[in-house]
Amino acid sequence: MSGPQSPPRVLGRGSWAEASRIAEVLRKETIGGALLLIGAAVALFWANSPWAHRYESMTALSVGPPALHLDLSLATWAADGLLAIFFFVAGLELKREFVAGDLRDPRRAAVPVAAAIGGVLVPALLYVVVNSGGALEGWAVPTATDIAFALAVLAVIGRHLPTALRTFLLTLAVVDDLLAIVIIAVFYTAHLSVLPLLAAALPLGLFALLVQRRVRSWWLLLPLAFATWALVHASGVHATVAGVLLAFAVPVLRSRDTGPGVGLAEHFEHRFRPISAGAAVPVFALMSAGVAVGGLDGLAQALTDPIAVGIVLGLVVGKPIGILLATWLVARFTRARLDSGLAWIDVTGLAVLAGIGFTVSLLIGELAFGIGSDADDRVKIAVLAGSLIAATLAMIILRVRNRAYRQIYEAERVDHDHDDVPDVYQR
Repeated sequence: MSGPQSPPRVLGRGSWAEASRIAEVLRKETIGGALLLIGAAVALFWANSPWAHRYESMTALSVGPPALHLDLSLATWAADGLLAIFFFVAGLELKREFVAGDLRDPRRAAVPVAAAIGGVLVPALLYVVVNSGGALEGWAVPTATDIAFALAVLAVIGRHLPTALRTFLLTLAVVDDLLAIVIIAVFYTAHLSVLPLLAAALPLGLFALLVQRRVRSWWLLLPLAFATWALVHASGVHATVAGVLLAFAVPVLRSRDTGPGVGLAEHFEHRFRPISAGAAVPVFALMSAGVAVGGLDGLAQALTDPIAVGIVLGLVVGKPIGILLATWLVARFTRARLDSGLAWIDVTGLAVLAGIGFTVSLLIGELAFGIGSDADDRVKIAVLAGSLIAATLAMIILRVRNRAYRQIYEAERVDHDHDDVPDVYQR
């Protein structure tokens, strides 16, 4: 008979194998976050410079074959095309976590999943309350967490943050991304064309058949992936949904006859994560973050608009409340305990940090109000302001605990038996 199960942990460090893998993921995402910030800064400077008309001309430039209805502006290619790569990687990460990672244990999955759901519901509710008589279509803008931006902030805070904090933030953000793509597919599909959507099942099915047989040939898979993306785009469903569908078709576990090595999902993730973090997301930031602020008067006017107020409140207040409340409720009813050395102030710091909404928030703003509209400009200003406020508050909260984090960090690296596995992961 097996012994009694230990109670679940809130912010537990998990297994060594998972901690090592996530550390590698976070290194790539942190670099991507720095590139994202550079892209956003360039866009803001350009849009508020004497050369602003050139920025507008660049983002509005149409490229692509008209015969396939793909003569899209560069801004649209960035939102519909490049972010499909971002969501493909997020889908691979999410599937791997729930199939082969620590989250295959429902008890471990309960906390970050509940936190992500709470972090979507409360910001949306706050936005609706503020805009009850107006622009309700922007309700989903403050619901998303930008993992690259958040990790860039963590890198500034210091390198001694415990593995458990980084893992919790990554897992929460990945689940958050899935919820965002569901929201986009369900609530931001204005005109649905059934025939292209049904036709997309053919290349998607062929793609799934090939990857289930562990085929890795890019010249077979990429045309099928592009065909799936193009048909989903033609159907009226946002094309980024295709990225998640393709990711969910990829098997996580190796088949018995493939021998040693990584599974196909991990193989694709290694290939596409650098493209997503290093190119797709920064270029999207360059194409989408440029907004003419109009000086201090223009900034004040934009931030007092109900749309902006709802977004800032959602990110800065709604996100932390939703994540903290959901985490506390799960801990209360499952008798989960905080991991050794950690406290609820650490959960608070992460919850505030999750209020950094950038990539997906900007995308939803464009879908809700239209690229280049006055309301979309207010969304951009509000998302940037709310994210900066959340980042500043999170740095203050987490810095207070820096001494405790250093002690945990040092304990996680003690390896008395020299087997390359820290002792804390063997207890």
